[in-house]
Amino acid sequence: MQEPRKPPNNTMTMIRPYILAENNWKDIKSSRFDLAVLPWGATEAHNYHLPYGTDIIEADHIAAASAKIAWESGSKVVVMPTIPFGVNTGQADIALDINLNPSTQLAILTDIVEVLNRQGIKKLLILNSHGGNDFKALLRELGLKFPSMYLCTCNWFQALNKKEYFEHEGDHADEMETSLLLHLAPHLVLPLSEAGSGEEKKHKIKEFREGWAWSERRWSQISEDTGVGNPKAATKEKGKRYFEDVTAKVASLMKALAKSDIKNLYGDTVK
Repeated sequence: MQEPRKPPNNTMTMIRPYILAENNWKDIKSSRFDLAVLPWGATEAHNYHLPYGTDIIEADHIAAASAKIAWESGSKVVVMPTIPFGVNTGQADIALDINLNPSTQLAILTDIVEVLNRQGIKKLLILNSHGGNDFKALLRELGLKFPSMYLCTCNWFQALNKKEYFEHEGDHADEMETSLLLHLAPHLVLPLSEAGSGEEKKHKIKEFREGWAWSERRWSQISEDTGVGNPKAATKEKGKRYFEDVTAKVASLMKALAKSDIKNLYGDTVK
């Protein structure tokens, strides 16, 4: 297994062999990878107190920490650079929330999958860090075009029961995301006294509230501060605990995918 190495200037920062952006052709040309991981975030407002790059920061750190666990167990995983823009069609009137249409995502994914397929890396995991991204339909279409590829996606923010870690529910700039950022990038988090309440206005039609009917949320209509979920109880300690547990779980998925035979994934029994 390739070990982390010091860069040429001999600084204390180690180059991680599972992070594509940190390596060079000398390292990569003789390497073999069983799984490519594509973190995908978004650039958008996160209440008053969190940075626009919250989803990117989370994707970067969770992908890297999970891949480290997988790599150290012998899994040949490579993490590609995070895509920084996501689907933000419901936030067109919020300043500098950058939108990629799903059709644009499909075009980007098609080019990436074509490269991986050509170079013999037959498994791709999209590590999704943004609730507005939904890759299922895109991967269905790409699966027909590239039948020898195994294409899958996961939402790391759905991997654990958040109620076991946090007091308040939410899904955007909430207690969970605020706790994570307090752990991962505290210098980018404003004091919680400056955060909005994250109160969400619910749909007036009960079928949408029940969850079996869907329409896109218009963000400036549902939230005064762009947050959904009260962040006030967030702490870096909660963020650290959640980060360690979620990366362990994502690493388990990476390890399973890396060692799997994509032609023999289904059995009669499930343990």
